[in-house]
Amino acid sequence: MKDDVWSMVHAERAALIVDLSQLDDEQWAKPSLCEGWTVHDVVAHLVDSTRTTRLGFVSGLVRAQFNFDRLNARGVRRERGATPQETLERLRRVASRRSTPPAPLDSRLVEEVVHGEDIRRPLGLNHSYLHEAVVRSLRLQTRTPASFGGAKDLTARVRLTATDADLSVGDGPQVSGTALSLLLAVSGRRVALGDLAGPGVATLGTLA
Repeated sequence: MKDDVWSMVHAERAALIVDLSQLDDEQWAKPSLCEGWTVHDVVAHLVDSTRTTRLGFVSGLVRAQFNFDRLNARGVRRERGATPQETLERLRRVASRRSTPPAPLDSRLVEEVVHGEDIRRPLGLNHSYLHEAVVRSLRLQTRTPASFGGAKDLTARVRLTATDADLSVGDGPQVSGTALSLLLAVSGRRVALGDLAGPGVATLGTLA
């Protein structure tokens, strides 16, 4: 099972590296879907996340005084190279790693899929994510509390139904769409709300 997850993680990292290798400096500087972060910043975060070990995460969080935003910002500064190509090379060097912070293994899929779209959507790049990776990511997000970056709290207000997977979770007015669009919406990417349908979309828009 673990090997299956890591196989998907590594496949998505490899696909992103291919897309990144075709970008020019202007595209690297473009704002991503992560507020306040450029495409370059998100790639630096992925390098940092890929390097992170359980012990390293805990010690880093202590140094950041248990502030997740501060922890992430420090990681971006540490791994952001002087040029996009330097940062991309750092990502290439760590792409096959299997290290992870103290979180469910499927969180590595969430990182690759959501941040992959943080980068690709603003650039108009299309990518066919591994379907199982997207569905597993959505399942994890809907059972993870908001305090840990998840969307469990949202499912008490709306019912999420994937149109391309056997997945329906939550209570309340329905929100339907592809698993990828639902994943992005519950991960705070409001751009995905326009992809969704149902009486619960307006409610989701006030919560996501």
